[in-house]
Amino acid sequence: MKFKLFCLVVTSFAVFGFFFWDSAQSDTTKPMKNKTDFYFKMGLVKEGRRLVKRLGCNDCHTAGYLKLKGKVPEKKWLTGDTFGWRGPLGTSYGSNLRLLINNYTENEWIKMAKTLKSRPPMPHAILNAMSDEDLRAVYWFIRYLGPSGKPAPDFKPLTK
Repeated sequence: MKFKLFCLVVTSFAVFGFFFWDSAQSDTTKPMKNKTDFYFKMGLVKEGRRLVKRLGCNDCHTAGYLKLKGKVPEKKWLTGDTFGWRGPLGTSYGSNLRLLINNYTENEWIKMAKTLKSRPPMPHAILNAMSDEDLRAVYWFIRYLGPSGKPAPDFKPLTK
């Protein structure tokens, strides 16, 4: 009787241990399909939300954000914009970060963000200088929002 009870307890710990181990792993192989999948990432999601707001990512990457003085529902954030920013090289558009981030694992995103060289008005130097922890938080916030919207228009170079 004691042996059966012992086996039951050991088996229960093993099953629960594998469940929590699997849930706590970094998302590098499987997509997260619903908000409950982010249980172990909510601290990063919250920090990522704060960073996205503070760094002004929505200014260019969320349609109407500046015009509406930031009063855009979070579910529409970072879906790109068709408003073009014209500069000396041509017209740039705020890309849809929610579609973009889906193509990267956490580590790939950090590497890309650290080496990105983009056209104005994107302040890539700020992104390049961010800590891995901050980039990880931004990544998980955007992943939390989930893919949405359509790709932004492509860059239009100036024609002479």
